[in-house]
Amino acid sequence: MKLKELLLNGFSFNEILRQFSIEKSDFSIQDEDLILSRKDLANKEILKERVLIQGKTSNGIINFFGTLHCNFLNQLAVFELDSVEQQGVSTAA
Repeated sequence: MKLKELLLNGFSFNEILRQFSIEKSDFSIQDEDLILSRKDLANKEILKERVLIQGKTSNGIINFFGTLHCNFLNQLAVFELDSVEQQGVSTAA
């Protein structure tokens, strides 16, 4: 199961998306495939990984920096938010 899907199962991450006006389909976890392809992942019940999550809004891109905690056995994920950075949309003059 993708990390993105695990996060969307929880209320708290959906609340973060709502607060920043990001649609559920408009965010991505940087290096998600690389994280899921780790060889030691099969031996871990819980994954704790620092991640960057990028969300798109009409005002630009919002970067969420924090720690992703995943329990693959129970198919749960929690994102512990550390900081937020917004990149505005540039318009040509």
